Amino acid sequence: MNAWEQSPVGAAVGRFERARFLPWATPLEHQPRLSQTLGIDLRVKRDDLTGLAFGGNKVRKLEFYFGKALAAGADTVLITGAVQSNYTRVVAACAARLGMDCHIQLEERVPDVDDVYRTSGNVLLDELLGATLHAYPVGEDEEGADQRLREIAAGLSARGRRPYVIPLGAGNPPLGALGYVRCAAELLEQAGAMDHVVLASGSGQTHAGLLFGLRALGWSGEVIGICVRRAASLQKPRVEGHCGRIAELLGIVNPVRSQDVVLYDDVLAPGYGVMNDAVASAIRDCAHRDGLLVEPVYTGRAMAGLFARVREGRLPPGARVVFIHTGGLPALFGYATDLRRTVVRREITAP
Repeated sequence: MNAWEQSPVGAAVGRFERARFLPWATPLEHQPRLSQTLGIDLRVKRDDLTGLAFGGNKVRKLEFYFGKALAAGADTVLITGAVQSNYTRVVAACAARLGMDCHIQLEERVPDVDDVYRTSGNVLLDELLGATLHAYPVGEDEEGADQRLREIAAGLSARGRRPYVIPLGAGNPPLGALGYVRCAAELLEQAGAMDHVVLASGSGQTHAGLLFGLRALGWSGEVIGICVRRAASLQKPRVEGHCGRIAELLGIVNPVRSQDVVLYDDVLAPGYGVMNDAVASAIRDCAHRDGLLVEPVYTGRAMAGLFARVREGRLPPGARVVFIHTGGLPALFGYATDLRRTVVRREITAP
């Protein structure tokens, strides 16, 4: 039994059913040229390398949702996400791995999109992975989307299927967050000394799980969440609520205080999934300086937030910073039109 399994939080997490999709620890990589440019010691936790159809942070989360689905005898899984959702793509991949059917409900979260957005990237992969797609016309209606998904599940049950719904609403038990409670132990073992962790804060489960795990294991540094979907004033109670529900799930004391939930929303405008100059610059700088790919919705926006924290001095010279790369790279293809307009310089030299 290792130190994680012997810890109170590790023992509590170990009581939950878990489907094993991630057989390795993802790399923690130093970024030499970005570090030099920013004046900090920047390392990236490469959770874009979790496997299963381009991987990403959702693989860790889905180990627990699929663990529960399998324990319940489910043969079909249902989930809602944006048209270019990374979550739905990984759900479809996990379902395929386990021989389950997958139904995906796609929300209209991003305005004024083109056919490239609607047909390539993650949505193309959803179809390649064999998922059945459903449309939901509203973009920010978690309760309504969950209700519609339950109705689809009821129809499947009436036909003799055994569906399992992965809900959107923040009031549901955050099973997926347990994947990042576990990741905290992996990160601490790899990183040694670190001062700050920076990551995208969207649904809030990855943010809450990692923060909860780090605090439960005794790390007192700063976890900075960069808002990618809603304002910090709305995101903070969401992350705090997840932390409280994680404690309830695990049956242990919540180690997270309100002041531990640090959020910035200065690179959020004009809204979820919509490019801005800061995001475009971050995507370009990461690619050109260290060959590191980030995308417009989550990691590009989170990296733009990291750059802003350096400029304002919140991440001071020499700070030891870990950036959590949550994946999402297929979205680069869904955003090809925007990227060619804002990031890519098309200069083809004649022979």
